[in-house]
Parts: sequence; C-alpha cells; structure tokens
Amino acid sequence: MKKFVQIAFLLIGGALGLVFLPPLYELLHLSSNPWLDNPYVSVALGALLLFTLSFAFSDYFVRLISWMEDVLFKVPVGDLLFGTLGLIIGLIVAYFLGFAIDSIDLPKFTKVLPIILSFVLGYLGFRVGFKKRDELIQLFTLRGNNTKKKLTEGAEPQEVRGSYKLLDTSVIIDGRIADISETGFIEGTLVVPQFVLTELQHIADSSDTLKRTRGRRGLDILKKLQDERMTKVQITEEDFEDVQEVDLKLVRLAKKMGHDTQIVTNDFNLNKVCELHHVKVLNINDLANAVKPVVIPGEDMQVMVIKDGKEHNQGVAYLDDGTMIVVEGGRSYIGQAITVTVTSVLQTSAGRMIFAKPKDD
Repeated sequence: MKKFVQIAFLLIGGALGLVFLPPLYELLHLSSNPWLDNPYVSVALGALLLFTLSFAFSDYFVRLISWMEDVLFKVPVGDLLFGTLGLIIGLIVAYFLGFAIDSIDLPKFTKVLPIILSFVLGYLGFRVGFKKRDELIQLFTLRGNNTKKKLTEGAEPQEVRGSYKLLDTSVIIDGRIADISETGFIEGTLVVPQFVLTELQHIADSSDTLKRTRGRRGLDILKKLQDERMTKVQITEEDFEDVQEVDLKLVRLAKKMGHDTQIVTNDFNLNKVCELHHVKVLNINDLANAVKPVVIPGEDMQVMVIKDGKEHNQGVAYLDDGTMIVVEGGRSYIGQAITVTVTSVLQTSAGRMIFAKPKDD
C-alpha cells in the first residue's frame, strides 16, 4: 500500500505540474526560459516534488486508507450503493457547472472553481444518497406499486409508507410479539437495531442461568420472526455512540426514521420515556389488557387463593392469563377454591389488577 501511495503521488504530481507550473512561470516572468517553459519539464518537476513529499507523508496516507477501509467494510451495502449514486450525480452536476464557468472569460485563478465544485457537490451528493436511502427506496417502491395497481385490478392493499416498528429487548425476550405478528395484526416492517441484538447477545452470554435462558429465548424469537413473518424483518446498523442507554438509542432512532415509526415494547418505563419525547409507542401489555375478558364490579368468579397479600388479611389469586386478584379478607382461604365478588378493577400499562372479596362476606 505504501508503494501504491508513492506511485499515486508521482502521477498526481506530474498532472499538477503540467497544469499549475506554466502559469507560475508567467507570474514569476520565467516563461521566456526554454528549459522551463516545456510541458515535459513541468511534468517531471511536479512528479519529482510530490514523489519526494510522499516519503514524508506516505505513512499517514496509509493509515488514512486503512481507516477508510475499516469504515467502508462496516457500512451496509445499501447505504454504500446509494451514497455512490449520489456522488456520481453530484460530480455530473459539478462537471456541467465547470463547463459553464470555462465558457466565460474569467481571470485565471477562477479556473480552480470546477475542482472546488467537484469536491463540494460530490460530497453533498454522497451524503444525500447515504442519508436518504430509505426515502428513495420508498419513493421508487411507491411509484412501482401505484403503476402495478393501475395495471392490475383487485391488487392487495399497499403497505403504509414509512410504517416501521422498532423492537426493544424486553418485547423480544417476552416472545408474545411473534404470536401477534403471526396473526397479521402488526403491519409494516419490524426493525431490530444492531445495539438491541448486541444487548441480547450479552444477556445470552451471561454467567447467570436465568439471564442466559432469557437471552437465548430472545434470539430464538427473532429467528422465528424472520422465518414465519409475512412482511419484512430488518436489521439496521444505525447506532448512536454518544449514548449508552439502549432505551435512549431507540428513542433517537425512532425520531430519525420519521414520525410514522413506532417503538414496540412491554417496558413501562420506556413507555413513559417515549411519551415525554413524543414518540409513538405500542405497548404489548396494553394490547393484552385490551383483549382480556372484561370484568365488571359485582361479577362473581371462582378463584384459588394461593398466598398472602401485602396488606393485612389479604389473599392473592391469579386468573389463567396471569391477572392478579387481590382478595380482601382472603388470607384464611389460602389453598382453597372460593367464589369471590369483584369490587374494583385497576388497569394500567403495567398490567391489570382485580380487587375482590369472598362472596360469603
């Protein structure tokens, strides 16, 4: 690589010498010298000068190239492709602008403007193509779908533009998202950030048996989502290195991906953080509570009291779906199946709790 950099310096120096040395001779009143005012001499001097400098700076350029290789290898192929297309479009625009500038009789120092335009517009084109990849894909997909809809009658409804569902670690480990997805109640693209996968992997590699089991369950759920889901599951490499908390990274990623992006979670605290940041959130616990059978105060039900409650003389029972029932005065019925009357129901994003009392009372 070092030899390649030195050869590149040699060739670039020759080209720069051919372009810039003749005007320099005129400026210094040396153009009358037949030895200097010669294109071969200009190329040789420029090549010799930069080749000499390459011995001092080649190590830095080698490190720069190695760093750029590492960065490019980590960039997703899609981002790199659209960034390159943007770069090409920027260079084409710079070429036509440079051609227009050359056709105008301007001072000689303005001849460097096309080079500056090439750098500036090429960089801007690459950044626009890199950052707007998803929007460009959606634009072409939307046009293709509209054309297909016009040509084909009875086509299926199109996917909502920009409909992304960001999955957090807790909802993946919970596992219910796979069953909900399989039924088709969640539309759009499920997005799993790489930092969530990294956290799952750390949990799966934990020395604690319970954590290790939960982490491996989460990885199995992701595999199930990829294998069985009708719509796409996307892994994104987008990360925010200045933030350590995974929840805050999810919030920032949701904001960056657009207002239609939603975070899917069953974490009550993340739910509150999303509300503070005005980010849309889908809480699996809210969905579970919504589809649970409605319990009305005054209704009777048969339960098994299994343990003490937190307050004096309370007993605790559970429904088949895991809903906790606090039985006032139920401590004396521990281990017995009794009929209770519902007195009130408390329902939040953290879950649902039913308060009841023995019917005999």
